[in-house]
Amino acid sequence: MSKDLAKIAKERGIQYFLISFVDLFGVLRSKLVPARAIGGMQKEGAGFAGFAAWLDMTPADPDLFAIPDPDSLIQLPWKPEVGWLAGDLWMDGKEVEASPRVALKRQIKKARDLGYRMKSGVECEYFLIKPDGNSLADEMDIQGKPCYDQSALMRQYDIISKICDAMLELGWGPYQNDHEDANGQFEMNWDYDDCLVTADRHTFFKYMVRSLAEDHGMRATFMPKPFAHLTGNGCHAHVSLWDLKGKKNLFSDKKGELGLSPLAYNFLGGIMQSADTLTAIYNPTVNSFMRLDAPVTSSGATWSPNAVTYSGNNRSHMIRIPDAGRFELRLMDGAANPYLMQAGILMSGLDGMANKRDPGKRHDINMYTDGHKLKGVKRLPKNMLDSIRLFEKSTILREGLGNELVDAYSKLKHVEWTDFSTTLSQWERDNTLDC
Repeated sequence: MSKDLAKIAKERGIQYFLISFVDLFGVLRSKLVPARAIGGMQKEGAGFAGFAAWLDMTPADPDLFAIPDPDSLIQLPWKPEVGWLAGDLWMDGKEVEASPRVALKRQIKKARDLGYRMKSGVECEYFLIKPDGNSLADEMDIQGKPCYDQSALMRQYDIISKICDAMLELGWGPYQNDHEDANGQFEMNWDYDDCLVTADRHTFFKYMVRSLAEDHGMRATFMPKPFAHLTGNGCHAHVSLWDLKGKKNLFSDKKGELGLSPLAYNFLGGIMQSADTLTAIYNPTVNSFMRLDAPVTSSGATWSPNAVTYSGNNRSHMIRIPDAGRFELRLMDGAANPYLMQAGILMSGLDGMANKRDPGKRHDINMYTDGHKLKGVKRLPKNMLDSIRLFEKSTILREGLGNELVDAYSKLKHVEWTDFSTTLSQWERDNTLDC
C-alpha cells in the first residue's frame, strides 16, 4: 500500500471515512467507516450486497467488496472529520468488470499499454431549486436571456462561493463560476486532469453541490431537462491525449487543421463512429432525450446537439474544436455516469486510432437553423429504448467495453424502460381520455 489511510487519519484528524462506489445507474453508494477500522477496510474492502444497488446481481451472489483507492481521498471541506474514498468493486477475488470505475480503469490500462494517457475536464451544469423540486430557488430569476446575469449570480453568492472555496481548498484549480443559459442554472469550472482523477472529482462534485445546497435550504439537480421550457443540464467534456509522462499533448499540431494532429482526428473519428451507440451512457435516462433535439427554449436556443457532426468554434454541433490540441464533446448530460462517460470516450477514441477512422467533413453551418439541409449525417436516437438497442448491438462497444458490462447495463436499462412505458402519464389523460 503506497498510502496508509490509518496514518493519514491520525495526521489529518479524520474520524470517519465514506467508502464509496458508483453503480451502473450513477447512484453513489457508501458505507461510513470509523477511522479505527480503515486499516482492515483498505486491505479487504467494505462489504456490500450487489443486488441492493443497480448492478446485475441477485440475492444469491456473494458479497461485493469496495476496495478504497487511497489516491482518491477527499477530506470534506465542510465536514473535515470525514474523508471520502472512491472504491473499486471486487467479488470472489476478481474485479467486477461490469462496474463503472473498474471499466474506466481497464480503458486507461489499454491506453497506457499503447503509450497514451487521456486528460479531460468536465462542465457540470445544475439547477438550484426548492426542496419540493417543482420551482426555482430564486423566484426573481426570470430574465428571458439569463445567461451570465450578474444579479442572479450574486443572489446565490453564499452557496456558489462556498462550493468554489471548497474546490480551492481541495486544490482542484477552479477558475470561474457563472449563471448558465436557463433560469436558476449554474456552472462551475475547474482544471482538467487525468481522466480517472476527473471522474472521481466529478462524482464528488455532484455529491458536494447537493449537500451544500441542502445546507442552504435548497435542492441541486443535475437532471438533464427538469423544466420543459428551459435549457437542459449538459455535462460537456474537454478531451486531449498525452504521452505517458503527461508532458506532450499528442492532439496538438501547429501545422494541422485547426491545430489538431492526424492522431487527434482519428480519435475524433472513433468518437463520431460510436456516438449514437454511446448515447445509452452519455444520455442515460428517459428524460435525457427531452434535452436532445428539443424545441427552442425561452432563451432562444437549446445548446444541445441533434446530429453527429463536428465543427470549429461553433456551439451548435455535437463536437466543437475551440482551440488547438483539444476538443469539446457537447453530447453528454447531467445524468451521465462520471466513470462510464470517460470510459466511453476513451474506448471509442482508441477504436478510432486503431482503425484510423476518418471523422469526415467539418461543418461550419448553424445546425439549429440549417442542420436539416445536411445529407448523410447520423442522427441521434429519439428515445432511451432506441439508444439501448443500438448500445447492445454494437460490436465496437462489445469489443471495447466487454460483453459483461454491455449485457448488464442493457438488461437493467430495459427494466427501467419497461417501468417507464407502463406508467400512465398526465399527457395521456389530457389527450386520450375522450378518444
